[in-house]
Amino acid sequence: MTTPHPMLKLADEVRQALADGRPVVALESTIISHGMPYPKNVQTAREVEDIIREGGAVPATIAVLHGIPRVGLDDDELDLLGSDEHVRKVSIRDLPYVIARGEHGATTVASTMRLAALAGIRVFVTGGLGGVHRGAEVSMDISADLMELGLTDVGVVSAGVKSLLDIGRTLEVLETLGVPVVSVGSDDFPSFYSRSSGFDSPLRLDTPDEVARAMKAKWELGLAGGMVIANPIPQADEIPEEQIGVLIAKAVAEADQLGITGAAITPYLLGRIVELSGGDSLRANIALVKNNARLGAAIAVAYAAL
Repeated sequence: MTTPHPMLKLADEVRQALADGRPVVALESTIISHGMPYPKNVQTAREVEDIIREGGAVPATIAVLHGIPRVGLDDDELDLLGSDEHVRKVSIRDLPYVIARGEHGATTVASTMRLAALAGIRVFVTGGLGGVHRGAEVSMDISADLMELGLTDVGVVSAGVKSLLDIGRTLEVLETLGVPVVSVGSDDFPSFYSRSSGFDSPLRLDTPDEVARAMKAKWELGLAGGMVIANPIPQADEIPEEQIGVLIAKAVAEADQLGITGAAITPYLLGRIVELSGGDSLRANIALVKNNARLGAAIAVAYAAL
């Protein structure tokens, strides 16, 4: 067992589970603070934690509170993240700043991966991955999520890459970084709201046991870095690619006109797509996160058994 880093504060439940070798699933907090409106965000966070417990694993939502990296949060802390407008969105580059200033920070995929690994957690559930933004050949806007996947030994369960990104270029970067990209039960690579992105999945596995064995083999070979575990949104909950694509294009064009860039772009686009879809995208987002939690718990249980 990996000894948790001394700068981390682990919830008692998480600390004991790790000490006992029981399955633990990390959860990010940006989806709470910047991904959904309050109070739906906090309600969803609690429901996702319940799903992971029902699946036989211990949930560990990760954030920075009062400058302390936290692994595992209680109800009051989840509510603070969801309702406090001053919670900063924290990627890898921001961690030292927020810790030094004693601020609150909601962790992105990249920073959650790093803190999860420092705690000794191997499985992490999120909604969608960041990646190469549209127009990145000019803006050079590429998410730190990709770089972290090339460095940090955590399996990341998501519904693929966020639909508003350049998925083809994102897959190319992941290949260059040596990151295995596996779709579970599908030959198509999913795109968040939709079960297909129009791109074939580089690899396919069909069961949590197979995914867990692949993770174990990767790290036993000394191959550093994470694994992308792409879990298509349930068919009943998806928004077809051709339908959501029109709304994404409109939201991206509006963001360009407003000059919105950097860390602000993804929250703006997600919020605008909710408005343009009449709430359908928010319902799909909640459904895919819960679906990912079920799979993540099953993978964590299988990995712990190995």
